[in-house]
Amino acid sequence: MTEPPVTAPQATPALSLVKTLGIVSTVCGLIIVGAYQGTYDAAAANRRLALERTVFRVIPAAKSMAEWQATPQGIKPAGGEAVAGAVKFYATYDAAGALAGIGVEAGAKGYADVVRILYGYSYDCQCVTGIGVVSMKETPGIGDKIITDKAFLANFTALDVKLNAELSALANEVKVVKQGAKTKAWEIDAIAGATVTSRAVGKAINDSAQQLLPKLAPEIGKLQKKES
Repeated sequence: MTEPPVTAPQATPALSLVKTLGIVSTVCGLIIVGAYQGTYDAAAANRRLALERTVFRVIPAAKSMAEWQATPQGIKPAGGEAVAGAVKFYATYDAAGALAGIGVEAGAKGYADVVRILYGYSYDCQCVTGIGVVSMKETPGIGDKIITDKAFLANFTALDVKLNAELSALANEVKVVKQGAKTKAWEIDAIAGATVTSRAVGKAINDSAQQLLPKLAPEIGKLQKKES
């Protein structure tokens, strides 16, 4: 007597669904990776362009810029491998190739999130000469006044960030004071109703300048002329 042929068990609906989901997930993953790789260069170029625009806005005389890093061993071009503990900055040059100013990114916690700014620094006056916003999520109409309030922006036409005699730290910490209470060149008049965001800007500049300027000042001569 011949035994009936053995047939493979039919796939259950659940097993078929799992297989289908696995295929769909794999295809979607490949699409996402491909899209990321295809747009990465363009996104990086757009970020670079936005950064340049912000640098040139806070340093109006700038026509070109070069990325540098301040390290414990001194300042050096940022090309190549990043040095642990280094502070990145941008040396800018005017049409004649002379140093127009230094652009520096900085950040501090605001009301909603970290407020990231870029400020211009002039070695001639040892002062901050302008600020721009890199990113923030502050309350529209309140926190974003740091880029629209003319009285607030006037704080940064010549904000004092001079170093002490030892070139080891700022001679005076940058401080944010109540609106209308500013009496010192290193103080910042806050925006009424946006004190937290104002303080974030002040802290970002102070902390960044304390870290960068003692490394930068002794070697500023390296930046005076644009490298050919």
